[in-house]
Amino acid sequence: MSVVLFGYYGLGYYFDPTYLLVVIGALICIAASAHVNSALRKYSGEANSTGITGAECARRILNSEGLYQVQIQCLNGESGDHYDPRDNTVSLSYSIYHGASIASVGVAAHECGHAIQHAKGYVPLSVRTALVPVVNVGSTLGLPLILVGVLLSWNQVLIQIGIWAFSLSVLFQLVTLPVEINASSRALAKLEQCGIVTGGENAGCRKVLTAAAMTYVAAAASSILQLLRLFLLFGGNRRRDD
Repeated sequence: MSVVLFGYYGLGYYFDPTYLLVVIGALICIAASAHVNSALRKYSGEANSTGITGAECARRILNSEGLYQVQIQCLNGESGDHYDPRDNTVSLSYSIYHGASIASVGVAAHECGHAIQHAKGYVPLSVRTALVPVVNVGSTLGLPLILVGVLLSWNQVLIQIGIWAFSLSVLFQLVTLPVEINASSRALAKLEQCGIVTGGENAGCRKVLTAAAMTYVAAAASSILQLLRLFLLFGGNRRRDD
């Protein structure tokens, strides 16, 4: 029996062409991350004309939708902005919560967009929320199951279960795309409706949110490429023998 795993064959190393898929995925994610960081740096340094902070922006948007029950909390760190539907809480990083920049109100409005989705029963958000516990298990067990299956003389049952478990994380990434894009669309509309930003500032918010959305597109693309690699390496139905 020969084992092909992570570029290792028998007792020697070989060139695994499928690893290029991982490299491509990594490069896509790096480019998307650099783009969003550049946009955040630029617009975090530009104050919005109303002088409103991210926290004030969030409260104004939520109140305009009648979501007075949604709480807004400040995180200690500089990342982790999110909306938690379990306790109706918009959590903003310290700089976003207290900042009065174009980026601050854009990010805060985006998280409020998720709160609005939740209140209106936006189906993709409900699907994503329902997938979370299943995806957590799948993403944890997927690759280990494949590895165990390979070590057990290419046990196709374990390998296929592992691939399908990993597929759940890809599905989650795909469901996340419309959720994030829709939240940004709602955010941009509410920023104008509530008079929080001017026309030019709205364009800045759009650039920040578009750049952020590209990180989700990149993550989905990377996951798809990784899944394709798993199918190419381990998706066959026969035992790999010498």
